[in-house]
Amino acid sequence: MTLISFVVPAFRVQGYLRECLDSILDQPFADLEVIGVDDASPDDSGEIFTEYAARDPRVHPVRLTENAGLGPARNIGLDRAVGEYVWFVDGDDWLVTGCLPHVADRLVATRPDVLIVDHVRAHWNNTATRSAMRDVFPEPPGEEAFRLRDRPETMCLLHTAWNRVVRREFLVDRGLRFAPGWYEDVSFSYPALMAADRIGVLDRVCVNYRQRRTGAITRTRGDRHFEVFAQWHRVFRLMDRWGPAVAELRPAVFERMIWHYLTVLGNCDRIVPELRPAFFAQIHADFNRFRPPGGYPVPGGVEGVKHRLVAAGRWRTFSALRGANQAGDAARRSVRQARRRVLPVARRTARRSRDALLREYYRAELRRPIDPTLAVYAAYWYRGYACNPAAVYAAARQLAPHVRGVWIVRRDRVGTVPPGVEYVVAGTPAYYRALARARWLVNNVNFPDFVRKRPGSVHLQTHHGTPIKVMGLDQQRYPVGAMRMDFARLLHRVDRWDYSVSSNSFSTQMWERAYPAAYTTLEIGYPRNDRLALATPDEVQKVRAELGIDPDERVVLYAPTHREHLPGWRPPFDPDRLLDVLGPASRLLMRSHYFHDRDRRPRGPTAAQLLDVSSHDRVEDLYLAADVLVTDYSSAMFDYAVLDRPIIVYAPDWEAYRVARGVYFDLLAEPPGAVARDFPELLEVFRSDAVRSTAAEQARQCFRARFCALDDGHAAERVVRRVFLDEPAESVPSHRDGPMRA
Repeated sequence: MTLISFVVPAFRVQGYLRECLDSILDQPFADLEVIGVDDASPDDSGEIFTEYAARDPRVHPVRLTENAGLGPARNIGLDRAVGEYVWFVDGDDWLVTGCLPHVADRLVATRPDVLIVDHVRAHWNNTATRSAMRDVFPEPPGEEAFRLRDRPETMCLLHTAWNRVVRREFLVDRGLRFAPGWYEDVSFSYPALMAADRIGVLDRVCVNYRQRRTGAITRTRGDRHFEVFAQWHRVFRLMDRWGPAVAELRPAVFERMIWHYLTVLGNCDRIVPELRPAFFAQIHADFNRFRPPGGYPVPGGVEGVKHRLVAAGRWRTFSALRGANQAGDAARRSVRQARRRVLPVARRTARRSRDALLREYYRAELRRPIDPTLAVYAAYWYRGYACNPAAVYAAARQLAPHVRGVWIVRRDRVGTVPPGVEYVVAGTPAYYRALARARWLVNNVNFPDFVRKRPGSVHLQTHHGTPIKVMGLDQQRYPVGAMRMDFARLLHRVDRWDYSVSSNSFSTQMWERAYPAAYTTLEIGYPRNDRLALATPDEVQKVRAELGIDPDERVVLYAPTHREHLPGWRPPFDPDRLLDVLGPASRLLMRSHYFHDRDRRPRGPTAAQLLDVSSHDRVEDLYLAADVLVTDYSSAMFDYAVLDRPIIVYAPDWEAYRVARGVYFDLLAEPPGAVARDFPELLEVFRSDAVRSTAAEQARQCFRARFCALDDGHAAERVVRRVFLDEPAESVPSHRDGPMRA
């Protein structure tokens, strides 16, 4: 029999689900199964389960046709489980590496009905908060199993389902199931502890309890938090039915109920002010209804005062006490902030400059009305007219001619702006005026921190590549590559986004995880790839001619990515040796990352066949001209794959890169074509023509199906219709039928 069945329900967790599943399946323990329950999730959670099941027979996906809720979804998984034990792990949490053998050893050695494991709260800012384990058990709890009446303090551990592994037959015999509604853990976890003959505690951190910045129920305001009362009512009805067997536990359970109610009430992210009196009134009613005849252990200090106010039903006093505590906290925060501001303010005053005056001008412009026809565009930190914003700009000129598009460019890049494209120079009064008054702001990176999100303005984030390397908040786990990034400021910038363009489902999942905020995702393909999808043979020949390439020449484009953790590093690459293998009727184009110097000129005897195209403004021209792309971990491969031409992944430092910079998937296991781990292998790929082998072709087709399905040549049009013309999502293909998610 399988030892552990993991039940993983999923609803709107596509950005985190892969990490959850990997954390289970990659454990050094194999006697398990995963029941993945897609709770009619509107995102791609179900597709992720199907994808994992296709490559791992231990994964069994279940897809519900209607949303059932977390509790019923867990029940459905429980009904399909075959393991001796069941572990309910939420799809946005993940296991600690290497924890499972320790859990399995304890299960086999002690055969508990319930094994509680330790956890940490993993916050979005890469900090962690320990659980109450050490407070509840100051001394190690030991390996011996016990009953709850012997150690009632066990109830003070967090009452969730995911921090306990439960014997399946025990659940079936006692008829323990999850109830529908929010706070479903309450009416499952406490009865399970009360009914168990053998409880174990493993004081080893096994679960990372993700504290999401957005999207979590615990950070959602509304009246559904009143459902916590019904869950506790179920607990007490069950205790009434079980009678004397659990009577001595009633005082401790009652204390936990009041503690939980006050926790929910005290959380400003859950109960809105106008509902707080009614919530308090229900706490008071339940206090009187369920209070044990012999009393209960009232906590000391401020918590005890709260309990007495609840008992008396004194809401106004309770509210005043809470307000006084909050005012004290706010005053202490203000003092600390004032101390931190004194020196910076003095320094700013001393350094007041033209830039400061221009910022004042910007703030003045913010008080003027928004220009309802103005759209401001930028790309790559004002490097010029490029990428997705350029494609959106071109489409808007055709489809929304009433919109006046203005580009922001650096002074040294003015010469690259195409004729007829209006622009302002960064840092000038016109620049600040445009930023302040634009209705639409379009960028493939973020605008500077000082830019305000005005009511009525629309910020469109187009991004500039499908991610291989980790991005955004995920970089916190890879500080070597984060370049001293200020993640709090990053999130301030992300909060300005109204729309986020995604080129494929994979990107959507990663963006939602790396940049958690309230924007709408437009999963529609990349606008910049429209040109590649619609390119004709005549256009290809025209581009090649402009680059000085003969029609019969074989063109190889080499485009490596930047390595933040290794400034100035270059992959081992000898263009002369490669050109010797390619032969005289060939041309090698070399393009550095835009972070690098672009003024290098080819050297050596192969200069006639070698063309440095690092300074070429439009990378799409280079893609059209090339017969083969050689790259490492650059997002260029996703764009180039639209053309359905051979791609070689040249990865001489793959292991070091994935450890230092972090990656979202194993590129060498799922490449877009042939793979070379060192330069001799790269030469052999060309020498043997493995670049065009059947295996390479099949790999490219799988890659294209996964990442390029939405690049049909009309992505920019879809963006313009949704963002500029405000056409409803129904006017373009839906995500399930094709390219749109909104």
